[in-house]
Amino acid sequence: MLTRTRPVGARATIRDVAALAGVSPKSVSRVVNQVPGSSPKLKARVLDAIERLDYRPDLTASRLRRTDGRSATIGLVLEDVSNPFSSALQRAIEDVAMRRGVLVLAGSSDEDARREKHLIGAFASRRVDGLVIVPAGLDHSYLLSERKAGTAMVFVDRTPCFFDADSVVSDNIGGVRAGVRHLIDIGHRRIGYLGDVQTIATAKLRYAGYREEMERHSLSLDADLVRLGVTGIDHAEEAATELLSSDNPPTALFSAQNMLTIGAYRALRKMGLEHRVALIGFDDFLLADMLQPGVTVVAQDPTSMGRIAAELLFRRLDGDDSATIGEVVPTKLIQRGSGELQP
Repeated sequence: MLTRTRPVGARATIRDVAALAGVSPKSVSRVVNQVPGSSPKLKARVLDAIERLDYRPDLTASRLRRTDGRSATIGLVLEDVSNPFSSALQRAIEDVAMRRGVLVLAGSSDEDARREKHLIGAFASRRVDGLVIVPAGLDHSYLLSERKAGTAMVFVDRTPCFFDADSVVSDNIGGVRAGVRHLIDIGHRRIGYLGDVQTIATAKLRYAGYREEMERHSLSLDADLVRLGVTGIDHAEEAATELLSSDNPPTALFSAQNMLTIGAYRALRKMGLEHRVALIGFDDFLLADMLQPGVTVVAQDPTSMGRIAAELLFRRLDGDDSATIGEVVPTKLIQRGSGELQP
């Protein structure tokens, strides 16, 4: 009778579940919200009715009834959800959020400050409880209004600009220095460098690490060995090919981002130099260990970064108002063969 009177295609309501289970809507609500006190027999009847009707609770209405006004959602602004680093970051955040019964809404900024603001505005309009942000812009003071509204915020991978908030970042300078030092220790002196757009905070820090380590070993910086503003695999392949085709080419390459490393490796393979020119990349990527030779990387730990960021966010949501926290997560040099080729 119930399924016949309900319009075709309409979602089951809490009253439909109550009628099928032979209980009150309040009893169904107690079972759905896991409120203690329901008898096992009543709970079994309600759960059976929920399954038979494919009932889905109305979380929007539930939020309106909650005394704390929470939506049980958080927003996540990533650089690019298709990048393996971003994907690992998102998964780690989701794992922490799921244990709290919180849904993660995610979007890509594509390194565009306007898109970042648009995404945050869209999340704010949906009343997310908190935001985890991989920042693209250079001024985050516009977030003051969101903070006043009670939205908790944590920045990950990069620190915010003109805005005081918790952050979780990698040891970018130290990681690059370790990679360049490794190449110098095995005899390389002409080390080419592929770097991302320098308005990106992490790209700027990584280039600083390259300069510092070269200077530490009294190796002059050769502008002919450096390519900055490199974006994406194809551009990196083109830049690496240009470096390797010069009259005095580098004997090793350091690429400062995982997509750039893939492009650099493609160039080496096409030129038949993959066993002659050393390569180390910042950040790991899928199947890097399956290539010949395997690609040596300075690996970040996006899983730890995402977990720490999510835990910080929930601490703030739980009422922690202590001083701003800045976490720096160590990197790790993983030797696979490409970075161990001698000049």
